[in-house]
Amino acid sequence: MNIILASASPRRKEILENTNMKFDTIKSEIDEVILEHEPPKSVVMRLAFEKCMDIASEYKNDLVIGADTIVVLDDVILGKPKDLDEAYEMISKLSGKTHQVITGISLINLVSNKKVLDYVVSNVKFKKLSQEDIKDYIQTNESLDKAGAYGIQGYGALLVEEIQGDYFNIVGLPISRLSDLLKGHFGINLFYGG
Repeated sequence: MNIILASASPRRKEILENTNMKFDTIKSEIDEVILEHEPPKSVVMRLAFEKCMDIASEYKNDLVIGADTIVVLDDVILGKPKDLDEAYEMISKLSGKTHQVITGISLINLVSNKKVLDYVVSNVKFKKLSQEDIKDYIQTNESLDKAGAYGIQGYGALLVEEIQGDYFNIVGLPISRLSDLLKGHFGINLFYGG
């Protein structure tokens, strides 16, 4: 059974590569639609599942891993900003506050009819940022392809005062929980590279 990461995210790929697990990456082509009044945890699990199923339907013998990450502030989902102005607005809202980063994980193997869904929540507190701090960060262009308009693994680390929970969840793939799910449901031990 081959393993496929249903993602084009270089960050997720890098986290999984650190385990020496052999896998391929195939980008899912689903539309990442957020439904009105859908709770954030449901959003990430549904999107992770849809990404997984999109790939698993073509690769029925393989184990497909999907993930989706969102940033939530006061029960409002902050997606990827459409431009630098929206990124500035998002970072301004996060300044001095604690928000949640939620990642949904899905594991699917259609031949064995195994479908696993889970999620992980981490809390991130931003420093109180000046307008200059925010402008300096936005100038890095790191914001545009990231939920909540920041990446903690890059310059975004300079905005953060404190985190509670799984750091790798904030990056986009909670590898510790994924390891537990792979071992518990599919007998795959990441200590041995899968």
